Amino acid sequence: MMNNTYLFKEAKAWVKRKSGPDEVVRIIPAMKNEGKVLSYELFVAYDQPDYLGRILFDAQGYWIYDGNVFSVTEQEQLAKFISTYVEDI
Repeated sequence: MMNNTYLFKEAKAWVKRKSGPDEVVRIIPAMKNEGKVLSYELFVAYDQPDYLGRILFDAQGYWIYDGNVFSVTEQEQLAKFISTYVEDI
């Protein structure tokens, strides 16, 4: 099992886009987690709150992106942000 922190409240992440302008993504933890799977809903952070998909993590720290907006590199950026998130105090 990976020793990850994970995100437990809403946060915003900067995503360096492969094509097009970079973007700030609003990440919202799902209120309902199924079993040991953590689910995060992804939205455009500003302007229209367009839905960008979701990312799910299993107990071992593996993730899968459910959507069609982000490239693999962009998905990796989001997964790393979520799994290493540490809140500033």
